[in-house]
Amino acid sequence: MGSYYLAVDIGASSGRHILAEVDHGKMTLEEVYRFQNGMQEKNGLLCWDIPHLFAEIKNGMKKCKEIGKIPVSVSVDTWGVDFVLLDENDQILGDTVGYRDSRTHGMEDKVGEVISQEDLYQRTGIHWQMYNTIYQLQAIKETHPEYLKQARSILMTPDYFHFLLSGEKKMEYTIASTSQLLNAETGDWDWELLSMLGFPKEIFRPVSMPGTVAGHLTEAVQKEVGFDCKVVLPASHDTGSAVLAVPAKGEDVVYISSGTWSLMGVERKEPDCSLDSMKADFTNEGGYDHRYRYLRNIMGLWMIQSVKKELTEDLSFGEICALAAEESISSIVDCNDESFMAPKSMTLAVQDYCRRTGQQVPETTGEIAAVIYNSLAKCYADTLAQLERMTGKYYDTVYVVGGGSKAGYLNELTAKYTGRRVSAGPTEATAIGNVTVQMLSDGIFPDLDAARACIRESFEIEIYG
Repeated sequence: MGSYYLAVDIGASSGRHILAEVDHGKMTLEEVYRFQNGMQEKNGLLCWDIPHLFAEIKNGMKKCKEIGKIPVSVSVDTWGVDFVLLDENDQILGDTVGYRDSRTHGMEDKVGEVISQEDLYQRTGIHWQMYNTIYQLQAIKETHPEYLKQARSILMTPDYFHFLLSGEKKMEYTIASTSQLLNAETGDWDWELLSMLGFPKEIFRPVSMPGTVAGHLTEAVQKEVGFDCKVVLPASHDTGSAVLAVPAKGEDVVYISSGTWSLMGVERKEPDCSLDSMKADFTNEGGYDHRYRYLRNIMGLWMIQSVKKELTEDLSFGEICALAAEESISSIVDCNDESFMAPKSMTLAVQDYCRRTGQQVPETTGEIAAVIYNSLAKCYADTLAQLERMTGKYYDTVYVVGGGSKAGYLNELTAKYTGRRVSAGPTEATAIGNVTVQMLSDGIFPDLDAARACIRESFEIEIYG
C-alpha cells in the first residue's frame, strides 16, 4: 500500500474528493466522494452554503477512513475571488455572497474615484471583472460598512476551509492573486492600495506559497473524521491547480483550462502589466513557484451547462454535442458578453444576442449548442492570436485540460478555428494539480518538471487536428 494524498476539489456546481498515489512511476486517482454545490438566493443575494460545504468536506474524509485509505495530507481548491470576513470570535460576518451576484454593479465607478482602471492594472496585473474581490469589498463598504469595522480576518474561500480543518489562518498566493488587491511585482498585498481604498489592512495576512504546510487537523476534526493528516496549501485557485497538470514539456505552452470557465493562456516568469496587455483583456494571476498565469477569462462551458438545465428532455452532453455537429448554422456570439453571466434563461439570451446582431436565430437544441460551441472555438482562436502578439511567440499546440477536454466536438472545432494541434487531457486536471503540490511538498517529486513527466505517463491524452 502506497501513500495517499487527498484533493478536495470544489467547483461552482459540485465538489469531489480524489485520492491519489504514485505507483511504479505512474499517478493513479480514485474518486471517493462527490457532492452538489451551487449558489442559493438568501436575503435577496446569491450565496454559497459554506456550512454545507464544510460538512461535505468532512463527509468525504470519513469515506477515506471507511475504505481504509488514510491520506498523508489534504488540500482544498475552489473557484476564485470569493471570501469570508470573520469577527473576533471567527464567526462569518453577513452572508457568504457569490461572484455571480449583482451587488458589485456600479462598484467599478466607486473604486474609479480612488484609482483609475489603468493604474489599478499596472499595480496588480489583474484584468477588470465586476466580480473581483476588490469590487465585492467595495460593495460591502457601501452597504454594510459595519462588517469591515467588526472584521478581524479576511480569508478567501479555500483559505477558510483550510482554517476550519487546521485552525491556522493562511492566505495562499494563487487564490489571493484573483482579488485584484495583490501587487504583481512583489507577490504580496498592495498595502498602499488597501489604504487608498479604505479597506482595513490588519485583516489581511501575509501571503503563503503553494506547498506550505498549514498544520495538522484540529482535534475536533480528527475526532469527527477518524484520523489525522497534514493540511497543505495547494494552488488553491482551481485554475492554478489545473495549469500544474498541463502535460507539456518545457516552456512556451498554451493551455485552456476548460470547465465552467475557460481560462486560456501561458505560464510566464514575469507579469505583463502594460496598458497594451490591459487593452487585450489579459490578466496575470499567480501560479506555482511564483509563476504567472498570463491568461484571458472566457465564459466557457457555463453556457452549455445552463442550456442543458433548461431542456425538457434529459440529454447528456455527448448527445447535445452530437445534435450540434449535425447543424450548419453560422451565427456567432461574444461568449464574454455580460448578458451570458447569469441570465434567467441562457437559451433566450443566446437567441436574443443573435437577434440583436442581425444573425440567424437558433431555434432547436442542436442549433443553440452549435452556436455556443462554435463561438467558444472562435474565441479560443482570437485569444491565441492575441497571445502570440503579446508574447511574440508561435504555439503549435493548444493543451486543453479539465472537464472540457472530454468535449470531442469542441476540441475538433478548436483545432479547426485555431489551425493548430489540440492535445486534450487529462480530464481531472484540477485534482491532479492539487495532489501534485502535496506530493512536491512531501518530496515525492524533486521538481515540477518531474511531476509533469509523471502526469504525461499516467493519463490518457487525445490529439485533434
